[in-house]
Amino acid sequence: MSIIFEADVSVAPPQIRSPKNFEALLASVRQVSTEVAASHAADVDRQARFPAETLAALRKAHVLSAAVPATLGGAGCNLSELAQLCSTLAQACGSSAMVLAMHFIQVGCIARHGQDDDFFKGYLRDHVKHQYLLGSMTSEVGTYGDTRSSICSVERTADNFTLNKDATTGSYCGFADGILVTTRRDHDAAANDQVLVLVRREDCTLKQTTSWDTLGMRGTCSPGFRMESSGSIKQIIPGPYSDSSARTMVPYSHILWASLWWGIAADAVAKAASFVRGQARDKPGAIPPTAKRLAEVSMQLDAMKNNWQSAAQAFDAIAPDATSQDQLSSMAWALRMNNLKMSCSEAAPQIVHRALQIVGILGYKNDSPLSLGRHYRDALSASLMISNDRIAAKSASMLLVYKDVA
Repeated sequence: MSIIFEADVSVAPPQIRSPKNFEALLASVRQVSTEVAASHAADVDRQARFPAETLAALRKAHVLSAAVPATLGGAGCNLSELAQLCSTLAQACGSSAMVLAMHFIQVGCIARHGQDDDFFKGYLRDHVKHQYLLGSMTSEVGTYGDTRSSICSVERTADNFTLNKDATTGSYCGFADGILVTTRRDHDAAANDQVLVLVRREDCTLKQTTSWDTLGMRGTCSPGFRMESSGSIKQIIPGPYSDSSARTMVPYSHILWASLWWGIAADAVAKAASFVRGQARDKPGAIPPTAKRLAEVSMQLDAMKNNWQSAAQAFDAIAPDATSQDQLSSMAWALRMNNLKMSCSEAAPQIVHRALQIVGILGYKNDSPLSLGRHYRDALSASLMISNDRIAAKSASMLLVYKDVA
């Protein structure tokens, strides 16, 4: 059995928090990780199938409502705590952790930007009761990966809307109970004048347009879809998407993704540590030559953890008032999030690679208990999820005008 590394959270958030609820959730995720996710991870990867058993277990444990405020019946977890849940699950199955992280991102957008709205308050209460799984559809054919641009638009009548979208990727949409969709505000809106719309699964039809036979993260089951939907205009999240993107979707995405990439890397290091200890037992009194490599990769793993933990704690420390939240729309915060994403997405496969060098052929073989093939392939997806080249280009343009105040 692999070691479950801990990702301790030391900074308490300014909002409502229930330590008892979080500790129970964390214990549940540990149990799901070791008893369910780990036992199905290889088959999920091999068959490129949705991790249904893991999601069922998470539902049963009420983990899917962890991001719902306590005032609406959820656990009220802050971002640091959500990241710890994702990193724990990732040590058993990267695909399962990615689904959980993406789900938390969607719930976070509703909770942070819709909880003052009667419809969304009711929806979040229902979510706690039914443990809905929320998917994401932010990409679109013709926008070339730019999620801050849409071609489709939401068409409104007095009380209802219609929304059709041709997405290059729909995050596990075939298994979701609801999907958050980016779209232009109306037919005459500019490409970047967007809103987020909650589309319930029963109110849409999905036609799969591409396959999902990928190198890694195979269990996320996120091919392209052509969606046709309708619903009540109450399902449009209040405010522009530019706000929910900057203040919630981007920080939640980069921090939760970083935490799960760390979880994948942490399990790889745990396997390497097990291998080195085995070598030490074979030759008592002698330090194996691989021990030095293990010390070096452990240092890199700790640095990666500190990176995403500090960002999560900084996010949680920002007060909920409008003036404080403006920090999340600042150039300084955007650069921090870009740096976090690029550094952690590059560190994860490097760490897995170094663990593989320690384990050697036993890590290279797919039928070995120390196999690292899935870890390696899953970690390689990190730099492609919102291309690092695209992010670096945006950072470069900001740094031309940004002046850091020491």
